[in-house]
Amino acid sequence: MNVEQMKLVVREILTRTDLTPCIVGHRGVGKSAGILQVCREAGLNYVSLRLGQMEVGDLVGIPYREGEVMRWSRPSWWPLDSDAPTVVHCDELNRAQQEDTLQAIFQFVEPPAAGRRRALHTHQLDPRHKVVVTINPPDGTYQVATLDRALLDRMVMVYVETDYSCWARHAEKNSFDADVRQFLAAHSQMLARQGSPLDMQMEPSERAWEMVSTLRRNCRFPRDLEMEVYAGIVGNEAAALFLQWCTDNRARPVSADEVLDGWDEVEERVRAQRDDLQAATLNLLVARLRHQPRLSPAQERNLVAYIDVLPRDLRFGLVKTLLKIPAVAAVLSKDEYDAVVLDAIAQISREAS
Repeated sequence: MNVEQMKLVVREILTRTDLTPCIVGHRGVGKSAGILQVCREAGLNYVSLRLGQMEVGDLVGIPYREGEVMRWSRPSWWPLDSDAPTVVHCDELNRAQQEDTLQAIFQFVEPPAAGRRRALHTHQLDPRHKVVVTINPPDGTYQVATLDRALLDRMVMVYVETDYSCWARHAEKNSFDADVRQFLAAHSQMLARQGSPLDMQMEPSERAWEMVSTLRRNCRFPRDLEMEVYAGIVGNEAAALFLQWCTDNRARPVSADEVLDGWDEVEERVRAQRDDLQAATLNLLVARLRHQPRLSPAQERNLVAYIDVLPRDLRFGLVKTLLKIPAVAAVLSKDEYDAVVLDAIAQISREAS
């Protein structure tokens, strides 16, 4: 994506989530300038940390004794709880010259767990303050360290590349020299040497999919940028497969809520589902009932109606699983549902004996 698109994506992430965007781009493309512009436009304070020039003490503070307790002084750059919303820009993350500096910042770029604050050693950051990272790609042309998989897995990689149209608008707005603008209009290939393609080889993980879920719930990206954003979390292959699945309504399994709350509307869809989609609906329903096992009378009837339309092998497997959830087992044990579940329960009893 170009710098303007990067600004849109970063603004969405910083203002709507607690995730940490990591902008990856070649030198001079506008990573830092773009972040600063986002802060100005969104009314956010801006703090820049040049990690290539910092030591651990610059990040965690200097230890001092208070009675019998060891404490660490607050670094001068650390935003106070009372400060206006601030973006802390961890610049040159992979240029940290000391291994312990990189290890120290590892905790800071990690998004906070639910109900917790982002932290750096003993210091905790107010939730109104956010963190963004920029790096040059480790393609052999920069003096940078290789970031390990665990660190990459905690950030949303946003790839920004040079784009003549974007630069031309910026040059016009800021009244760049006319000769420079005219020359590059005729020789746009001379704007910048792109270098190697940007790809941090991201891979799917449980944490990565949770981040994708957070973005989809809270952010709104242009459709042409969604692939790039999600690929920066789970990788190109997984992102492409996920978005293709999302756009193909026929490949979307019936959800647990649809089964429990709208059975009449989805019964025919359930009956017509392929085996893989049927298995997906089943798994969604089990997960839902493990989390929220209490059912209204209408939901009880819809659950049993769903079980009734399943093939015999799936019905047996589902009933066997649901009987391990006490509140649901009590529902399935009611006499009025014997016609549907009795065969499965009898088979389970035979297996147990």
